[in-house]
Amino acid sequence: MDFELELSRVDPEVPFRAITDHTHHTWARTFYSYPEIYIQPHTTEELGKVVRLARRCRRRIVVTGCGHSPSDLTCTSSWLVNLDRLDELSDVDKDTSVVIMQAGIRLHDLWLKLKQHGLSMPNIGSIDHQSIAGAIATATHGSSTRHGILSQSVRALRIMLANGRVVPCSPEQNSELFRAALVSLGALGIIVEVTFQAVPAFDIEWVQSLHPLDEIISDWEKGLWRQKEFTRVWWMPYMKRCMKWRADKTDKPRHPPVSNWWNGRIGFHTYHLLLYCAQWIPSILPLLERFVINVQYGFKNGAGSVAVEEGRTGLLMNCLYSQFVNEWAIPLEKGPEALTRLSCWLNGDDEASGMPFSSKGLYVHSPIEVRVCDTSSTTPRPYLDNTMPDGPTLYLNATLYRPYNRDPPCRQRYYEAFEWLMKEYGGRPHWAKNFSTVTKDEFHAMYPEMRNWIRIRNDVDPDGMFVGDWHRRYLLPDKDDTATLPLEEKNVRCKPALGGGSIWTGCIPGRNLSPQGSEESFEMMHEVEAEKSEIRRHDMR
Repeated sequence: MDFELELSRVDPEVPFRAITDHTHHTWARTFYSYPEIYIQPHTTEELGKVVRLARRCRRRIVVTGCGHSPSDLTCTSSWLVNLDRLDELSDVDKDTSVVIMQAGIRLHDLWLKLKQHGLSMPNIGSIDHQSIAGAIATATHGSSTRHGILSQSVRALRIMLANGRVVPCSPEQNSELFRAALVSLGALGIIVEVTFQAVPAFDIEWVQSLHPLDEIISDWEKGLWRQKEFTRVWWMPYMKRCMKWRADKTDKPRHPPVSNWWNGRIGFHTYHLLLYCAQWIPSILPLLERFVINVQYGFKNGAGSVAVEEGRTGLLMNCLYSQFVNEWAIPLEKGPEALTRLSCWLNGDDEASGMPFSSKGLYVHSPIEVRVCDTSSTTPRPYLDNTMPDGPTLYLNATLYRPYNRDPPCRQRYYEAFEWLMKEYGGRPHWAKNFSTVTKDEFHAMYPEMRNWIRIRNDVDPDGMFVGDWHRRYLLPDKDDTATLPLEEKNVRCKPALGGGSIWTGCIPGRNLSPQGSEESFEMMHEVEAEKSEIRRHDMR
């Protein structure tokens, strides 16, 4: 196909801002890929041209923000689109605190723009580098039983579908599409606008303190997770101690935490070097854990720090280095038993752990992050919401650093055992993290409404313009008439990168139009202009 000819035929007056020499990589540099072209549209009209041109050229489209997911979800050898220029806050209702924004805005910039109007996001995860669309699409969450996943605050979306037209959806309009898009995993279309329920801007007073693991478990049902609005725990498995961090909104004067040399550049590089040494001598990791905690806080129980900060900064944490993250959601009440068993296993007591894996010679990084949320009362609920539907959710995050982008030797056995334990408690992995043992059948068993998500996905993107190898590997059936979609991209090679990580290469085997996927049939399916359309309803039996 003559690309220049097709480019001249599709909206020639609308700019097409693309480069051909872009290297895409995840934030952690776990995966690299080389897209055919990299595109940064400045307007929705430019984005529409990208989609229509990709349709004519038979290309897959992948949308990426900061690439914070360490998986290959955003890898492509086809067309990669970045929405950083679609970052405007377009409307603010001061009476209701409902705001409308373009979907490419990064969370950091969103906080700052909301602040100008005396508003804030109600909660946030550990970082604010992501775009609002990416955070919604992967079920990003903070740590509070009074808040759910980020999409809990979404009131409506506008999504550009595979024909380049924009469809609105909300609980009242195109409600099935809305439930599918609230955790879309990038496979339905391109979210271009988000209507969001903000809250009045707030400060928080946070206190963090060191406690024995037994004390944390004892306090589990006595208010650990409910006394304060925001709570999270970092568990040091070899010390059998935890750093408990809790915060509430406050009107007190702001003051920063006491500074410590370890939190500066010297500490950053020293710890990085020590982690690298542990690649070759893993048995030093328990000693390293004790050293770091002692330098930062001392060994005395209750030691810690306190501060009063803006909510937008106080809720964040420093992720430090490249890392694998394997986070699972389980019922909150299962936490004490899960932590006790994992503690036994990591400390060499395989029999007490009841885990069918040997821990001999295995040493892991710390801390293990423990967070909570509760989306059980939220309606409508996203089809692929990984939180517990009938009560609060506990998140356990087994982080492994990659010092100087080198994979830790314990990863395979640690994650295999960790995921086995999480499955024992009915767990579900975080969509954007590095789970490794979950099969497609297991995912379908975890999500009874998966078939509804797949049905909606196939309706709005019958050619698979937004489908990649990751989606087929974990979600999409491979034994029906959609087993290979015309524009679906397959991973054909994944080889080690020279500096660490993997180089991902894909191809699109089909590229022929499906009967339902033509422009004409797509418009007939929706019957009217997409902006006014209702996604057709299906028999839910």
